[in-house]
Order: sequence, then C-alpha cells, then structure tokens
Amino acid sequence: MTDPTPEGLATADLTVRYGGVVANSAVSLTLRPREIVGLIGPNGAGKTSFVDAITGFTGSAGAVTLDGADITRLAPHRRRRAGLSRTWQSGELFGNMTVVENVTAALRPGGFSTILTDLFGRRRNRIDPGVTEALRAVGLGDVGAVLARDLTLGQQKLVGVARALVGHCRILLLDEPAAGLDSQESLDFAERMRGIAASGPGILLIDHDISLVLGVCDRIYVMEFGQIIFSGTPAEVRVDPAVIAAYLGAPREAADV
Repeated sequence: MTDPTPEGLATADLTVRYGGVVANSAVSLTLRPREIVGLIGPNGAGKTSFVDAITGFTGSAGAVTLDGADITRLAPHRRRRAGLSRTWQSGELFGNMTVVENVTAALRPGGFSTILTDLFGRRRNRIDPGVTEALRAVGLGDVGAVLARDLTLGQQKLVGVARALVGHCRILLLDEPAAGLDSQESLDFAERMRGIAASGPGILLIDHDISLVLGVCDRIYVMEFGQIIFSGTPAEVRVDPAVIAAYLGAPREAADV
C-alpha cells in the first residue's frame, strides 16, 4: 500500500520555461529525510533553475510536495517556514556583519517590530542556540565573532550552509557548496554533510566536485538539457555510458572517477 503522506521532498513533472527556452522539462525527483542525493550535470544543464523552481523563486509547471503537502503555489518564505531551505552560489552574506549575525538573520521574521528591537538593542547580542548548533555542524563554531568579509571563500560558503540549516530545516538544498574548498576541506565537508543528514534533514547536493558527490551521496540524478537522463547509485553512475558521454566526458574504458 502506498504511503499517502510520504516524508521528504518530491517533484512531479516540474517544468521551467523562460519565454521560448525550456530550462527544465518534466523533472521528477524524490528526497527523503536523512538521505543525501546528488544532482549533477554540465554547466547550463538546468540544475539551479530546478532549485529556483523548488524553492519558489521562479515560476514552474508541475508539482512540488513536502512531507505529502502540495507547496507548489507557496511563496518562497512560506516554503522556508515549512522546512525547505537552500544555499546560493554567490553566498549573499552581509560582509560587515559577523558570522553569528549572518546566520541569526535567517531566524528573524523581518518587519517594523524587528527593526525597532534591533534599533534599541533589546536583543543584547543573545545568541540563539540553533545558531550555535548550525555553526558547529559546518565546522565554524570558533569563528562566530569574525566579520563575514574576513573569511575565506570556502568559509563563506559554509556560513551559507549554516544559515540555510538554522531553524526548522527538513530539506536542505545545497547549490555548489564546495566551490572554493580545497581537497581536504572538501573531505571535511563530506563528513559534516553526513552528520547533518544523520540528524534528520534530507540533502540535495549540486556540485561539480565529482569526487565529493560520488563519495557522499546515497543516490544521484544526472541532468542534461533540463532533463533527467539517469538516476542511480554512485557505483551505477560511474559506469553508465550515457552519463560518461554527457557529463564525465570520457570514453567508458578511459573514465576514472
């Protein structure tokens, strides 16, 4: 018998069009809690457009469900409140604010009352326990007082992950979080992702670091020209001829990933 309210994220025939250009065509994907799922493909394959559609930042046809509830027509902030979080390739940090302040900003509801409490200092620099936990989860527990502009690019990416993670996060969508990380930082980040997933959230990982994706993901979807051309385990991705031709860029017998 099919579970009428399955946990996690699901898209059904999600399609994104920009005028006459089809960025995504009938993309169906599932992601369960405590699972790490990869989404890979060449530049321009439509991966970020897909995340934009899931999170409500661009219009789409098809359906998006979270824990069985249809969220297709919800605004981005309402999807966030429901537990759907994302990072951005560009980071979007406030350079003149500390790491703690950047992550705390994700918890603030906004509006006139928030401005007044900030203006008159009623928060008195209290650090929300969730902020401390999120920073510890990404390995930045010791840089909370550092200004974001003084961080390395890799650290800024991790602050973005912490900001997405803080609060009621059920599904975490990571758009190229390993960009700027060296090999050792990438290995460390893989361990942090495993820890985050083990604590509950499902993770959709988009990244060009194939070693990272193959090493940490439970399943992988491969996208080309806005369509899913393959899905399977990392072991299956390594040897699939269509994936090698479309993305890995080497003959099957020469591929070594």
